[in-house]
This record gives sequence, C-alpha cells and structure tokens, in this order.
Amino acid sequence: MTQTQTSLERGRAVLGPALTLIHTGGAPTRSVLTGALGVTRTTVGAITAELEALRLITVDARPAGGARGRPSHRLDVDPQGPVVLAAQLHTDGFTLALAGLGGRIGRPLDLPLRGNDPRETLRTMAEEAARLIAANPRRCVGAGLAAPTPVTEPDRRAVISACLGWPTGTPIGALWEEELRAAGVELPPGVVPAVANDANLAALAEHRHGAGRDARHLLYVTSGHQGVGGALVVDGRLHTGSAGLALEIGQLTVDPDGLRCRCGRRGCLDVEAGPPALLAAYGLPADAPLTEVDAILAASRTGDRAAHEAVEHVAVRLGRGIAAVVDVLNPDRVVLGAFHSALLAGAPELLPETVASRAHWGAYGPVPLRPAELPRPELAGAAELAWEPVLADPQLVAG
Repeated sequence: MTQTQTSLERGRAVLGPALTLIHTGGAPTRSVLTGALGVTRTTVGAITAELEALRLITVDARPAGGARGRPSHRLDVDPQGPVVLAAQLHTDGFTLALAGLGGRIGRPLDLPLRGNDPRETLRTMAEEAARLIAANPRRCVGAGLAAPTPVTEPDRRAVISACLGWPTGTPIGALWEEELRAAGVELPPGVVPAVANDANLAALAEHRHGAGRDARHLLYVTSGHQGVGGALVVDGRLHTGSAGLALEIGQLTVDPDGLRCRCGRRGCLDVEAGPPALLAAYGLPADAPLTEVDAILAASRTGDRAAHEAVEHVAVRLGRGIAAVVDVLNPDRVVLGAFHSALLAGAPELLPETVASRAHWGAYGPVPLRPAELPRPELAGAAELAWEPVLADPQLVAG
C-alpha cells in the first residue's frame, strides 16, 4: 500500500467534514483545511485529491496570497460539479432552482399553483423539476423542499398546514418522494428527497452562508404572509426537537389584550409581529394587500408619523417575543428575516432595547440582532437540506 493510499484511508472519516468546510468557505486553502481537521498535510492532500476526483472541488496549485513558507493550494467547489434540486412551496406557488456547492443557487424558476390538493401540487412541482434537471448537463445528486408548515420527523408529515389548505398530517415527504420518482428524477443510491420547515431551512442557510456564519447558537426569527416562525442552529446543526417541531414560537403571548389569534387566544406573536399586524397598527384591515406593508415601511423611513408609530408598535411586540426566546435559549446571535429586518431598520434602537430590557440577562450580555443576508434564504436552505447526504458521505456521488 502506498503512502497516499494509507493517508486516504486515514482521511476517509473526515471526507465529509473536509467537504463541509470547503462548502461553507471555512477552508479556502489546503493549509487552513489541515489545521481545521487536525491531520497531516499528506492526509489532506489525499482527501482533496479524492474530492477533486469526485468532481466536488477544485485544487489550484498556484500560491494563495503572499504568505511565507510553502505556498498552499487554493480550494474551491467545482463549478461544473454536481447540483441539487432546491424547491420552495409557497401558499400560492412554488420556486425551483438547481444549486451547486458553496451556496451557489442557479436562476430561480417561480411558478403559480392552481388548487390545493397535496398530491396534485407536488406532482406539478416534480414534473417541472424533472424538466429543469433534464435541461442541465450537470448531474443532480439530491432534492430538498422547503415547506411553509412544520414537518414531523422521521415520518415527514405536514402539521398545521392551514395556510396551504392541506389536511393536518399530510404525508408531504412520502408524496414528494413518490412524485419525483414518477417524474423520472433519479438520485444516487441511498439519497432520499428531503423536506423540512422553511424557517428551519432558512436558519441553516443563513448559518452556513449568511448573517449567522460563525455563530455557535443562532436564533432565526422570520415571518411570511402570516404568522411568525423561529429556528435554532446549535454548533452547525438544526435543533428540531424530538419530533421536528421545536421553535414554533408563534404562540408566545406578547400582548394579553392584543389581536385575536386563530388559536383562540389574544396577543400571540403570530398575530402581533407579522405583516398583518403592521397593517392593523396603521389602521388598515389585516387582509389588505401586502403591497400596503411595503408602503407603510417606506413611509416610516421618510418621516410619516403614523407609519413610524405603526412600525414601533409591531417592533415592541417582536422584541418581547424575541426576549422570551432569548431567556430560554441564550443564543449568541439573532438573525431576522426580511420583514423583521425592515422593522429593525425602522426601529434600530427601540427593537434591540426592547429585547435587552425584557430579557433576563439582557443588561449583561445583549444579544446582537442582524438582518438576514441571503436574498432567498428558504430556497438556499432547501439546497442545504439536499446537500446533507453528500456532505455526510461525499462518496455517494461516485455511484
């Protein structure tokens, strides 16, 4: 057995961690990868050669920077390597894209949906996905779906999917898998199409490629057309609880005399800190067109008093909710989705002050609030979900 073969055998256990570091930008050179993995240069050489042979990364022998000593080879993801299918289901449509390693998302395809039958919906998505994959020369090695509903683990059922009009307990994972197979989408042996809650996946993407990078305990708070979702990433892994349902923070009470929630109570974060709450605070019906939300935010930025008061009203209630979660989880960073990032921009002092004043330890260690950085974090998260099997075992793509 040659020295290279011996090194490769030693390094096979860290092929996945090595690829993950390169994928997330944590190892731009072989020397950085050597230090991060705690192995020898020879072993890292064997690992990177293996990953390059699998068409997952590229190794550039040209010197990286002007460092002294032996120049280190530069590492990057292979721009012509395999891709995964990233899919995001919305209340009125869906988005598809092919994504390479390194968080590189191809041009998204946004399409509408008619009807709300789960199987028909997923069949339409799978058929469009098959066409997208067939039109691309790069091999597809995974598929991930971000859904606007909690998804149980391990049976992959949609829970409280009222926004989709689906029955509670819809087997979304099994249907997604069946329809992709029926549409002719073939993945490597052992790779199963995956599905998860969109807020969880957005958190994962922001942790790996966005505003949550390098955070040990990342709390992500977001809102879609309605409701408020949360997610937690601990040491690089999503915390989903015993059945995949952790961090459903929308039912926290932040104003006992507030708006009526669909759960029957008043003042839940779901109804006090989402776009409809801003409409109500401004004096508009909660079901007014969502374009009005952007108009209120814009008016607040230009000094409109009523708009600014509405923004502050919702920001305070968001701050109360975040503070309650911070007390329980003690994160080192909070990342806010698009709507809540706009509230932070509109109340840059009030929102952090509310969190600090309401959180038990806020005065001693205020947690930083950061706007999300990725343009489509849920879609990027679906790609991360699809890459998980390959990041765990890069040799899956050899089949």
